[in-house]
Amino acid sequence: MALLLFVLRPPPPPPPRTLRFFMASSRLFSATSSHSFFHFHPLPHSSATLSSSFSLSTSPSSLFKPRVSLQLGKLPSFRLVQNGVTPRAYMSSLSAAETSQRSESSKAYGSDQIQVLEGLDPVRKRPGMYIGSTGPRGLHHLVYEILDNAVDEAQAGFASKIDVVLQSDGSVSITDDGRGIPTDLHPVTKKSALETVLTVLHAGGKFGGANSGYSVSGGLHGVGLSVVNALSEVLEVTVWRDGLEFKQKYSRGKPITTLTCLVLSNEKKDRQGTSIRFWPDKEVFTTAIQFDYNTIAGRIRELAFLNPKLTITLQKEDDDPEKIQYNEYFFAGGLVEYVKWLNTDKKALHDVLSFSKETDGISIDIAFQWCEDAYSDTILGYANSIRTIDGGTHIDGMKASLTRTLNSLGKKSKVIKDKDITLSGEHVREGLTCVVSVKVPNPEFEGQTKTRLGNPEVRKVVDQALQEYLSEYLELHPDVLDSILSKAVNAFKAALAAKRARELVRQKSVLRSSSLPGKLADCSSTNPEECEIFIVEGDSAGGSAKQGRDRRFQAILPLRGKILNIERRDEAAMYKNEEIQNLILGLGLGVKGEDFKMEALRYHKIIILTDADVDGAHIRTLLLTFFFRYQRALFDEGCIYVGVPPLYKVVRGKQVNYCYDDADLKKLRKTFPPNASYTIQRFKGLGEMMPLQLWETTMDPERRLLKRLTVEDAAEANIVFSSLMGTRVDVRKDLIRNSANTIDLDQLDI
Repeated sequence: MALLLFVLRPPPPPPPRTLRFFMASSRLFSATSSHSFFHFHPLPHSSATLSSSFSLSTSPSSLFKPRVSLQLGKLPSFRLVQNGVTPRAYMSSLSAAETSQRSESSKAYGSDQIQVLEGLDPVRKRPGMYIGSTGPRGLHHLVYEILDNAVDEAQAGFASKIDVVLQSDGSVSITDDGRGIPTDLHPVTKKSALETVLTVLHAGGKFGGANSGYSVSGGLHGVGLSVVNALSEVLEVTVWRDGLEFKQKYSRGKPITTLTCLVLSNEKKDRQGTSIRFWPDKEVFTTAIQFDYNTIAGRIRELAFLNPKLTITLQKEDDDPEKIQYNEYFFAGGLVEYVKWLNTDKKALHDVLSFSKETDGISIDIAFQWCEDAYSDTILGYANSIRTIDGGTHIDGMKASLTRTLNSLGKKSKVIKDKDITLSGEHVREGLTCVVSVKVPNPEFEGQTKTRLGNPEVRKVVDQALQEYLSEYLELHPDVLDSILSKAVNAFKAALAAKRARELVRQKSVLRSSSLPGKLADCSSTNPEECEIFIVEGDSAGGSAKQGRDRRFQAILPLRGKILNIERRDEAAMYKNEEIQNLILGLGLGVKGEDFKMEALRYHKIIILTDADVDGAHIRTLLLTFFFRYQRALFDEGCIYVGVPPLYKVVRGKQVNYCYDDADLKKLRKTFPPNASYTIQRFKGLGEMMPLQLWETTMDPERRLLKRLTVEDAAEANIVFSSLMGTRVDVRKDLIRNSANTIDLDQLDI
């Protein structure tokens, strides 16, 4: 599942902070981890100011200072109020006449108040509608829009190479060797075709029909390139075609230069293609303009797997030569290589099965493999090289065909001896890794972000094609059929063994008063949207947290040691584990495999709060593994957070300072005179902190530091969890060895 992290901290915003999960062996939690499936997201914060290492007075009056009152239903909006003037103060400064005029104008609603947005104004007015958000995800979506256009040229058979460069000045350039955007005069707009596609919404060559420039494409609405243009401070476009080089520059959707033409030299006259270089607009995006190399690399890797004849290069420029990065992606094996890459750290039951077929203009490409040591499935769907995160008819067809065909072959081959046994889809797909790629002439996506395919005819085509291939192959390879069915039957038996435990979970949840774990210190509020729960390590930390919390909206659940690693165990063992049961019941997670219900969740903020040592990092990793495998939707909904307690307590006279990392400590010590006398205490655990200290540094919504985790790259996240938490020791050793050079030895907790 792309794991994102967002930082909640009072203004002014601190400089970017390196995520430290104090785990040297992990790509996911290393001190200098650069992997992109977990990201940091800046969260809204309160208007209270707090420095990176903040000071707290220890005078008697401050020790008994009343806690900030938070009204239930009106928790802080964490909105920054500029110039120290509150909205109430501002409103009170308005004259009575101004207030009256505003009231009258709001009641008057006539034609003069109907706004008509022209050109690219709608994009700049509501950018989230076109790119999803104005944060890191929307920023990277700009790159994907241009990249997808270049891939469409490759799918049409006119391009074989794409070069992506992350420039050191914050811009991005994408160059392909396709046909080049047309530059002749458009008959309708009376502008060049190049300017038309860059400045007019719903103008493009991908609407299908006889006048379309593409038989199959990911672009459908003709808005991708124009949206990038509208949201860029500057955009430069270069086109090579017909022995000529065309150039034009734009700013915020409007041309600022005319289209220039240059005759190419004899050596370059055969060059064709398009180059787009753009600088995202700082006025639009709410976060710093910074492209993540690994995030873009993950998307490029996907496209290279899906288009085996295409070569894509990615380069990151930097003023420091040592920080320059470069990779070339080319996979001649296509989806077969993709599945092998996904199953790198797993024990396969058989070779990767794959086939391609074209029916009624719909092209199908499927590769799949079952693994012996996996207890969940990994299914990735693509339509015209666009990742359909929410599935669609192509995935529905694959699942239905797989379940029906294997049940039929199992009973026919006598492997399933009991006629009353029917394997469900969940049993059949246990341990399955499958990639389904379809190319549809007229795809029906849901929205511009294209998260689900809706074409009903695709389901039938995929269903029939997979049934024919699977029946023929497995009848010729009975050993493969036996191994697949044996795993499915074992999954069925394990499900029966887990049924009693699952029913116990359901029965307990019916009686709400008796269903909650005994160690859970619940909050008084019953509104999940304003409730948060801290999952802490041990009774000692739990005691401090219970005394320091705000009982109205903060709950505490202490854990007894390390929870079960569910990556290595089946459902039966998971449901029998007491700590796992406490998590399921306390949070209201429901049963694994069932649709996630946000309304059943008891707390919309689940905060993991562990010690800043190796054991704390391990417990945090075990919890993240549980949430990722048991109910992945928690990450999609933004419910999972990591609390960050201070590492150091610095006492100088009557002044107490808390520092969250070594950089904070170093910065604080520079403010002291050379001959200053002070003491430094490094916290070994949360249990060492007094309840008031824990509240002020870690639990107070106005002063704490939280990191929110969401999944950006599901495939990469799946691989890392399998590598770190799976049964393959050799893979984990290789991971540690390969990641050793990325570790800051000074940060190791040895």
